[in-house]
Parts: sequence; C-alpha cells; structure tokens
Amino acid sequence: MDNPTHDNPTAVVVGATGATGRLLVRHLLERGVRVKTVVRSLERVPEDIRTHPNFDAREGELLSLSDGELDSLVSGCSALASCLGHNLSFRGMFGPPYRLVTDATRRLCEAAQRQEECDDGKVRFVLMNTTGNRNRDLNEEISFAQKCVIGLLRLLLPPHADNENAADYLRRSFGPDHAVLGWAAVRPDNLVNDEEVTEYELYESPIRSAIFDSGKTSRINVAHFMAELMTNREVWSEWNGRMPVIYNKETPDSAPES
Repeated sequence: MDNPTHDNPTAVVVGATGATGRLLVRHLLERGVRVKTVVRSLERVPEDIRTHPNFDAREGELLSLSDGELDSLVSGCSALASCLGHNLSFRGMFGPPYRLVTDATRRLCEAAQRQEECDDGKVRFVLMNTTGNRNRDLNEEISFAQKCVIGLLRLLLPPHADNENAADYLRRSFGPDHAVLGWAAVRPDNLVNDEEVTEYELYESPIRSAIFDSGKTSRINVAHFMAELMTNREVWSEWNGRMPVIYNKETPDSAPES
C-alpha cells in the first residue's frame, strides 16, 4: 500500500455524507483528486471537506436528477464511487426508495457510457457492497445454515437485496472486459470505526462466514482501498471486474483466542 502511482482523476462519489463516504472523499482530496457529488444537505458535509477547493457539491436527490443533470455530474470524470446505503431506521430500512443502491448504480453507469472515453479507455465504477453478498461468477459456496439466514435477510430486509442487485447489475452488464466501463464491488465484513488506516488483507472470496464467523473491517480501510482502486492503475488492473473482500489484518492482540 506504500507509495502508489496515482492517476489523479476527477471523481464522483455518491453517499459522500455517510460514515464511509466522507472518509473516501478525504482520501481522494488528499491525493489531489477533484471530487463531485450530490447531497441532500450541504450542512451534513464536514466543514473541512465542504470548503476544500477541489470539492464540488450540489444539493439534490440523486435519483430525482434528470439524465442531463446526471450527464453534467459525470462529465469529465474517470472514476465513480458509490458508498450509498439505507439509513438504519424503520423508514430507511423499509420505506422508499427500495432500490436506492441499484438504481443509483444503474443510472450513473448509463451516464458514464454516454460520455467520451477517458484517458485509459474506461470509466472506473467502484461499489461499496458487503461480504454477505456472494460473487456468483465464482460459485462461492456457503453453508446451508448461512444460506438460510441470507435467504431470510433477502426477504425481510430490503437493503440486503438492494446490495445484491447492485453488484449483480455490474457483473451481468459489464463483465471484466467492457469497452467503456470497468467496475469493482468492494466487500467489507463487519464494519468498525478506526481513526487511522491500518494494514488490511484482500481476498477474491470470503475466508470466513459473514454470519457465523464474521471478521472486522474498518471504514477508513474500506475508504483507503476504494481510493486506491480509483487512482492507482496497478491496483485497478488487479481487481477490475471482480468483487474483492477486505478484512483488517489481524495482529496478535486482535486474533481470537484458540
């Protein structure tokens, strides 16, 4: 993770006021990236971000924007990222918009395809997802018990199905070799809050059960890895068209007792 080679693109980040989204914005601004976004209220943006000369935000509802307004938002951007999620309230979990993540992903990708190609021939789309979502291209196996729990979550908690559908849209629509748009769906495990970036590990598939043996992933590590995908050619080349799983690296102090 040390001394990466950055491309310094202009980027769009949606979900920029969320716990992970604001960390991603900070990482990108520190790398000299111009960040564009749409937020419901500018007052929810931390002052150090809101006043940064490379931060460009407008107030509005993302899914209410016209195609022309989305084209204007995406214009000139070589990287897009979604840290969108449903609020952890009854209305946020069960009320509209039911397909917030999926519909935002679809509309942003459609807008990206209407733009001229960026320097390396592809717009990069990075989706924050969850390790509870399987990569069906790899036929990832899970236990019968976990399959039952995930099935219940899919039926009872609309946000879980929304996360699954968003990743499936990218996987089915673009694959790893699309001419205009590349993608990666980052799958963290149990999210925790840390103050600084620490060492983390990346895997093609989960190495532990998301339900019965979950690991930990700090939001700041997720944000750091997403920024790497958006600005580092080597990291992007490795994970384009894939669904990397990210865990905090365990230290002797953090490892579970045997």
